[in-house]
Amino acid sequence: MPSPELLARIAAAKLGVLAQTERLHAELGRVASHWKSDGTRVTPVDIAISENIFRLLGAEFPEDNYFSEELAETDQPRPVTARFAWVLDPIDGTNNYAAGIPYCAIGLGLLEHGMPVYGFVYDLARRRLIHGGPGIGLWDGDEPAQMRTAPLHRHSLIGFHTPFDKVYAQHAVLIAENHKIRGLGSSTLHLAYVAAGILEGVVDHNVRVWDIAGAVPLVEAAGGEVQFLNGAVFPLKEFDLKMRRIFYVAGSPGVCRQLRTLLGV
Repeated sequence: MPSPELLARIAAAKLGVLAQTERLHAELGRVASHWKSDGTRVTPVDIAISENIFRLLGAEFPEDNYFSEELAETDQPRPVTARFAWVLDPIDGTNNYAAGIPYCAIGLGLLEHGMPVYGFVYDLARRRLIHGGPGIGLWDGDEPAQMRTAPLHRHSLIGFHTPFDKVYAQHAVLIAENHKIRGLGSSTLHLAYVAAGILEGVVDHNVRVWDIAGAVPLVEAAGGEVQFLNGAVFPLKEFDLKMRRIFYVAGSPGVCRQLRTLLGV
């Protein structure tokens, strides 16, 4: 059974994320944005969502650690020191959001001793909060959700994010030759959609921990796996804006095996 401490944080975080959705919808495609030095895009809505969620949670759980890409005061690594830590991506898919494309999400992950224990992904396009954690359950809105577990076939939908390192571009060819690619522009949604049974799998080479912290526990809650192929990510020891990009495959255990065989990784 989840501890009372965990249950209290789950309840507070659900309210905190949902409280930001009205502004998220109102500013879609209307908000100004600028490019940061690391080549990523940011808007005032990113910053406001980060501040608002962490203000609410921090008032109730001041002893926790709070990490957001947009609120970091320094680009030096910050250690995870508390039992509970929160990792937030206020808008995953900011390029989409600024352009008025609705495939974007608020992604909030709750870690206990550095391990993902619960995730919250607000799917703007479908106007639903997908949430859950391993051993607790998974919900897509108010309905229990279930991952697809059948073997991959030629019509299977695989989420794929254009790789930063073009050495991985051949992976897109292999997937397209055998399955169907869906590139939504949001790594958070790719993983959340695998958990909810919308996509069958994901291959990604281009993310950092804040992009996926809210969705990894969703996949695990559904009985799936996120297999990291260039080094372990969890337990998270530090929050580092300069961390290396993460390479992973995700889906049911069988789907992960098929994807790794296809890609030779």
